[in-house]
Order: sequence, then C-alpha cells, then structure tokens
Amino acid sequence: MRRNSVIYLIPTEITQDEIGNEKETFGQPRKRLAEKKSVRQSEFYQAATSDFKPEIVFAIWVHEYKGEAFLVFNNQTYHIIRIFEKSFKELDLVCEVKMDGYAYIGDF
Repeated sequence: MRRNSVIYLIPTEITQDEIGNEKETFGQPRKRLAEKKSVRQSEFYQAATSDFKPEIVFAIWVHEYKGEAFLVFNNQTYHIIRIFEKSFKELDLVCEVKMDGYAYIGDF
C-alpha cells in the first residue's frame, strides 16, 4: 500500500460556555500518512439512503486512529462518516466534505 497522502486527523471535544451551552471545538491536529482511495460505487449508493455523501476514502493503520470525527486533506475539511476495518492492521476512513460551519482553521 502506498501511503503518499498527508492528512491531519482532527479530534473534537465538547465544552460548555459560562451559561452551560455545549460547544464542539477542535483539538490539536495529528499529521499522518494515508493512501487516498476512491469511494466504491456500493458505498456511494448505500450512503445516499441515509443522506451522507461520501467523496473520498483514506486508508491508515489501525493504531493511528483515535476516534477523530474530522480530518483535513489539501486544505479541505472532511467529516469521517464511516470507519471500515479491513484487517487487524488497516482501516478505511470514508469521508464527506463538511460545509455547515465545520471548517478547521489552524496551523499545520
């Protein structure tokens, strides 16, 4: 497997403001190498039934994934909508572009 795409896994955490409203904030990004893959046709049609729009897949090592909900690739923020464990060593992160205010703005 060729891991020649740089991604940044972005953790999120729920915090509360001074009056108790919950807010999701981004944590520190973690740089990882991944294999960029296309979305399989079956994955695309299955996701369409649940209002997801998978656009890209990244393969990474299982031990590198810590439950992050977002990642950045080529300055585009993606939401991880599905994790598929291919083997005990490797998993696929199925991602969609996130357009509703979740854009990671930070330094890499």
